[in-house]
Amino acid sequence: MLRETLDRLSAAVQSAPDDDPEETARSQTSAGSAAADRDVTASVDDLQAHAMPRQAGTGQMSMWQLIVRVFLPFVGAYYLSFLFRTINATIAGSLAAEFGLSAGNLGLLTSVYFLTFAAAQIPIGILLDRHGPRLVQSAMLLAAAAGAVLFAVSDHFLLLLAGRALIGLGVAAALTSGLKALLLWFPGERVPLLNGLMIMMAASGAVTATLPADWLVASIGWRGLFNLLALGSLGCSLLIFLIVPKVVPASPSASGVAKIGLKTIYADPRFWRLAPLSATCIGTAWSLQGLWAASWFSDVDSLGRPALLQNLLMMAIALSLGALLLGVVADRLRRRGIGPGQLLLSVAILFIAAQSALIVRLPLPSCISWVFIASVGAATVLSYAVLAEYFPKEVAGRANAALNVFHIGGAFALQCLTGLVVQLWPAVGGHYPAIAYQAAFGVNVALQIAAAIWFALPSRASAESGEEYQQFVERDLRRA
Repeated sequence: MLRETLDRLSAAVQSAPDDDPEETARSQTSAGSAAADRDVTASVDDLQAHAMPRQAGTGQMSMWQLIVRVFLPFVGAYYLSFLFRTINATIAGSLAAEFGLSAGNLGLLTSVYFLTFAAAQIPIGILLDRHGPRLVQSAMLLAAAAGAVLFAVSDHFLLLLAGRALIGLGVAAALTSGLKALLLWFPGERVPLLNGLMIMMAASGAVTATLPADWLVASIGWRGLFNLLALGSLGCSLLIFLIVPKVVPASPSASGVAKIGLKTIYADPRFWRLAPLSATCIGTAWSLQGLWAASWFSDVDSLGRPALLQNLLMMAIALSLGALLLGVVADRLRRRGIGPGQLLLSVAILFIAAQSALIVRLPLPSCISWVFIASVGAATVLSYAVLAEYFPKEVAGRANAALNVFHIGGAFALQCLTGLVVQLWPAVGGHYPAIAYQAAFGVNVALQIAAAIWFALPSRASAESGEEYQQFVERDLRRA
């Protein structure tokens, strides 16, 4: 599949006209903007409005050179992001035993990654537009490397917390830098396909964080593992800085779209219909897969280490395939007149049902519910598609970035909240009782039910606001 994709990309590059550089630049910019709008995973601030054409020198590279010098380095960075996000589920037992951590401590330690990740999203979008993905990503990965080293040498909980927070900051640009890089150097009509390939390949980082990581922990310990991750982050940073082609970012557009900022998007009631449902469902999926699934397998299902890691491996694979499956289903349903909002609500209902099956302990293998829970972590493709219906394409990048803050912030809050609820029950022999997890998961489900009802019953004021917003944007663009 990848080879076929590369052949098509190569043909597209070779057929691009070169006799009129100015016209080529304009057409590539337009194509890149349109493709990024169609790509429901894009979350770079103002990605469409500030898309830049490929630099003159890079347009002559072969497709294999572009794959090696652009695509794979940024896939590597995003791979590290997935690995760092989910690694604590594998080493949680070791950390709890060595530092005497409670469930609340573990929840805070793992979730602080999402806190710094979310806080960095908007500044990173601005930096990407000003300096390009090469410099931004290589610099950010240095912070991830420093965080991994600090985590590895920590002898106190606060140092662990600081290291984990620094790691979250360091990988915060992984997805957005990769999306921006693809838009800069590859034919615009192929950007959505490459986005999907990048996410699928990078999601193998979540797979690596299960059995392979456990094998390394058994050999060199969790501290040795994080030293290796630090070296990997440093190596990826240098690779991106040295081999990714340099590009001079274009000056920001002076169109009327630049006047439409985050404040306008956050003030739209339709955004506040979607954000709670998207944040509670996707944030819970990330929260559970990143930490609490492993605790459930150990404390509630009483699984041994091999079986626990096998279940985490299946969840990681489900996450990797989830984005592709949801994207295909959404595309086919759209042709039948069913929008992404309806599909997102259906996925949310099934997500609530899967968690409820765990809570009431239905006589089913729990791994069935957990695999579905993990796949919902890829439902961002639906959320961004809903935003594309709410806002015009000129501000889709800002809207995606605004929602991404809620996804990551929701994961932080829900992961931490789950730990606080679980620790209300005393641990017996190092294991929390099933009722502790049932209560914590019940709180999450209650929030999701409320958000689903809010999403399913849009107010008339919300619809009127959407029409007024669309008229405002169109009027502003005509004026510009």
